[in-house]
Amino acid sequence: MEHLLEIEKIHCGFEGHDVVNDFDLSLAPGTMISLLGPSGCGKTTMLRAIAGFEPVTSGKILLDGRIVSSPKIRVSPERRRVGMVFQDYALFPHLNIAANIAFGLPRESTAEKKRITDRMLELVGMEGFGHRYPDELSGGQQQRVAVARALAPEPRLLLLDEPFSNLDTELRERLAIDVRDMLKEQNMAAIFVTHDQHEAFVMGDSTGVIHNGRILQFDTAFNLYHEPANRFVADFIGHGRFLQGEMLGPDKVQTRLGILHGNRAYPWDKGTKVDILLRPDDVLIDEDSPIRCFIQEKAFRGADTMYTVGMNDDSELLSLMPSRFDYKVGEEVGIEIDIDHLVLFRHQS
Repeated sequence: MEHLLEIEKIHCGFEGHDVVNDFDLSLAPGTMISLLGPSGCGKTTMLRAIAGFEPVTSGKILLDGRIVSSPKIRVSPERRRVGMVFQDYALFPHLNIAANIAFGLPRESTAEKKRITDRMLELVGMEGFGHRYPDELSGGQQQRVAVARALAPEPRLLLLDEPFSNLDTELRERLAIDVRDMLKEQNMAAIFVTHDQHEAFVMGDSTGVIHNGRILQFDTAFNLYHEPANRFVADFIGHGRFLQGEMLGPDKVQTRLGILHGNRAYPWDKGTKVDILLRPDDVLIDEDSPIRCFIQEKAFRGADTMYTVGMNDDSELLSLMPSRFDYKVGEEVGIEIDIDHLVLFRHQS
């Protein structure tokens, strides 16, 4: 497959400290991916290295098969045909919206600038706003302008650095969907960086979970949630708790809640101590179950409620139930385990 972007084992960082370590990634034209991780994991530094704002100390970055970053080569950002949308929008307050969008088109004629600007305003749903100034717009509108400005020079690749983090939750979700659909319509390759899982899954065809400057797992949202490759991904993605068990066979585990059967085999010997990942949708509250627990906490979420259920050994599990069921904190309930994806890790005390 043809690759628009290839990143081969790069290192980069600050003052001799690597923030990005042995990082590999490839991106095909028209593909959208998300890079997801906690603050300080290296995802923004990686984005800036792709754009040309940060040098690499080893490895290389190629765009369209041409090296643009290596220890000896560093093509300037303006020659990479890479657009970037920043967290703080970075609009020029003294320029109106039309001038902001046209800023990256210095070689175009006045008529061509107007044509492109009008097309970009239409693309982001802001026709008629060209004469306004950034401080006259809402945060969501400013972010749309930032996307329009980045798209105006027709980049081959668009980089988005936590572009919705300054917006309220409802607007973030709506704008993320709008921007994704807009980029899909343009067949635009894009890399979206965020610490928000929902945004990552909305924006990316696939998502890479980053920790300590490395991608630990690059996969679909479904697999990151149901088939995490390691304990960090299991902890970071979604919600869940670990239940201790002991291997009875390659796909069978003895636990205090009974024997759990899995959808895949593990190579560990019988008797190996393991931790089983139980997601909230694996734990069902069932009044007829002989396994008794009590409700420690509840969080109403509209269509469903997240319950924290405590067991006699002071361990706890999470259970996600439709909100038509209304259990009280302190109430004793029965639970059953209905698990489709058996995710095991060697036990950690």
